[in-house]
Amino acid sequence: MHSELTISQADSRPMYLQIIEQVRRRVAVGDWGPGQEIPSIRALAASTRVSVITIKRAYFELEHEGVITTRQGRGTFVSENVQLQQDLREQELDQHLAKAADAGRELGLGTKELEQRLREVVRKKEETR
Repeated sequence: MHSELTISQADSRPMYLQIIEQVRRRVAVGDWGPGQEIPSIRALAASTRVSVITIKRAYFELEHEGVITTRQGRGTFVSENVQLQQDLREQELDQHLAKAADAGRELGLGTKELEQRLREVVRKKEETR
């Protein structure tokens, strides 16, 4: 079971949001698959040196979103929703693209220019592989 989640004191976001983001990322990239057991609240609190209340809040939010499920007496597991991984990947990508679009708009770029820049960045990345 993977429990290498890390909390950054330099990150201005609340710790529970850092945990939520890292759990989503683990599921999105396939590190934690559907039905896989994830660290208990107490185990994750101990490994991250964060309070149980903080982990509980993060897990509550993740459960509310349908990312994880808790089975009383059995543990906490990644949702069995097979579409979940793809959905999380798309959500994360959309967040990054929205930030890039905002930055482009602030710099005065139009839609066509943003599309062209994205194509150029992708092409350059592919060339360096």
